[in-house]
Amino acid sequence: MKVSTIIRHLREGVKNVVRNGWMTFASVSSIVISLFILGAFLLLALNVNNLADQIESQVQIRVYLQLNTDDAKINELKNTIGNIPEVSKIEFISKEKGLESLRESIGADGAELLEGYDKTNNPLPDSFTVEVFEPQKIAFAAKQIEAIGKADETLPITSVKYGKGTVETLFKIMNAVRNIGLVIVAGLGLTAMFLISNTIKMTILARRREIGIMKLVGATNNFIRWPFFIEGALIGIVGSVVTVTLLLLGYSRLVEVSQVELGLMMIKLVTLKEAGFNVSVLIMGLGILIGIWGSTLSVRKYLKV
Repeated sequence: MKVSTIIRHLREGVKNVVRNGWMTFASVSSIVISLFILGAFLLLALNVNNLADQIESQVQIRVYLQLNTDDAKINELKNTIGNIPEVSKIEFISKEKGLESLRESIGADGAELLEGYDKTNNPLPDSFTVEVFEPQKIAFAAKQIEAIGKADETLPITSVKYGKGTVETLFKIMNAVRNIGLVIVAGLGLTAMFLISNTIKMTILARRREIGIMKLVGATNNFIRWPFFIEGALIGIVGSVVTVTLLLLGYSRLVEVSQVELGLMMIKLVTLKEAGFNVSVLIMGLGILIGIWGSTLSVRKYLKV
């Protein structure tokens, strides 16, 4: 294609956008509304997935030891558990540290329950906290630790706890939430595509006579199609830019306002830096794709003269 022809198509595409002001406004508005709803749900899905990851990462195995276990056995057991392929981290919790953590967790209201307990009469055992690379495999890792204790009775393991039953239910809920979020986002994406496409088709429908005349005077299909192709891309770009701007400004404000309140509940939203680029690229790409797709499909129908 000649450079002059390309320039002509670009010029005609821009003219079409400006000349059909109200129809262009309707198409851009349709893109903004549809993609904004999609983007909002996408940000929600990202935060739900992030929250699920935070919850899963806090799941730990607690290995309780016999009272008065000597340091040599503690180190031997630590090395043995640490060699399990699924284990990512193991930390020794002395009974003194365990008592201190218990006091902090129950707070002032329950402080009287621990009155009289100190280093000399601490009822808590030493323990290990064990983390795994994949939270879904925590039950398997716990069984391996239990098997180690049964295979070698000289090792000071008294019990292995990881919230059996509760953890499995939690993982099922998290997976269900992720899958539901994915389905909702995919459904909204398809809905947005058809809604925007139909709006753009209306702009082309209003000019079907123009297309027919061009076809009758000998213009080729590609010559007719390219200005509309460019027009659709421009509409998609404008709508996407407006949508991304509104989304990022709104989400930035939301993160700022909710930081303190959610921080008290140990909930951390995905930062604008983490979500902004991916959401922007997806929205921009989808908006341009839908604009081009809607124009191409619409024009093709009226090229058959």
